Amino acid sequence: MKRIVILGSTGSIGRNALWVAERFPERLQVVGLGAGKNIDLLAEQVRRFRPRVVAVLTSELAGDLRRRLSPDTEIVAGLSGYQQVAALPESELVLSAMVGAAGLVPTLAALRAGKDVALANKETLVMAGDLVTTEVRRHQVTLLPVDSEHSAIFQALTGHRRQDLRRVVLTASGGPFLHADLEELQRVTPAQALAHPNWRMGPKVTIDSATLMNKGFEVIEARWLFDLDLSQIGVAVHPQSIVHSLVEYVDGSVIAQLGIPDMRVPIAYALTHPERLPLDLPPLDLLAVQSLTFLEPDRTRFPCLGLAFAALKAGGTMPAVLNAANEVAVEAFLAGRIPFLAISAVVEETLGQHRSSPAVDVEVVLGADRGAREEARRIVERLG
Repeated sequence: MKRIVILGSTGSIGRNALWVAERFPERLQVVGLGAGKNIDLLAEQVRRFRPRVVAVLTSELAGDLRRRLSPDTEIVAGLSGYQQVAALPESELVLSAMVGAAGLVPTLAALRAGKDVALANKETLVMAGDLVTTEVRRHQVTLLPVDSEHSAIFQALTGHRRQDLRRVVLTASGGPFLHADLEELQRVTPAQALAHPNWRMGPKVTIDSATLMNKGFEVIEARWLFDLDLSQIGVAVHPQSIVHSLVEYVDGSVIAQLGIPDMRVPIAYALTHPERLPLDLPPLDLLAVQSLTFLEPDRTRFPCLGLAFAALKAGGTMPAVLNAANEVAVEAFLAGRIPFLAISAVVEETLGQHRSSPAVDVEVVLGADRGAREEARRIVERLG
């Protein structure tokens, strides 16, 4: 029995993780949950899984939740509450699946408490990859990738010598606008951008997939997860979303991990690693798929990918600024305040205004995050 905490339990990753836990109660016990504002769903999750401690965004939400639940469940609030749940003494694994920069501090709290972390919150490594991996080494814990692409790389590296690695190739579906021209992209609506052809994800990551910023974030993640040089990371557009990533070795061999596009597969693998669970999902039928295609990403139509590479190359606080500006821009697009193509424009201008400094501690990173958000909001107001 593995005792787990799920941060971001009401989001897409969190709900899928609870789907796995409910089907394998003899393997997984949920002892803590963390969520934001969706306390209707959270209350239902608490009744089903009976965690000891639950964290929500504000004290007002905590009071509302207490009135709905029995006093057996401890309810905490705010950043300190998320940190408390992340560091629960009885837990063995923390699934970090909060959306955006909010996941950084709770993830660090889990690592510092000696917990293994299954990481779905890519912004944690984008903002503070060096700090996070330093904590992993210091506390001798395991950081397990949940993203399907990084899970694929993790699996393809297993059993092989790292000195034989040449490079990794992250695959991208291309999103809903793979073949759209610039004129079409100028007219994209939030509803169109949220209609991903292959994956069912939360709104933020779905928009990031449509701009290819999500793939840029995954490039930065891969650098830290697998201790890679920038030159060792490639990206290929793969519209079928069957090959989740590839690893190339020095002898020319390429090992790929394939599977249906369903996040429950990498989530379950991270929760029970090194075991694999019989999930009873539809099998991959390559005879039905028939063909697998791969394309070079178009960085002219999707400049966010190049911005992510540039931020990683610059280092220091620049990736945190990349993430902060993107969060502001995506929020503005979803609210109808800026057009789709302005997302990359907001990010690029914010990066241009920032002078990078070494990300020596979490306070420096969070300071860069706050400054970038202020600058990005000013740019959004001007564009709007």
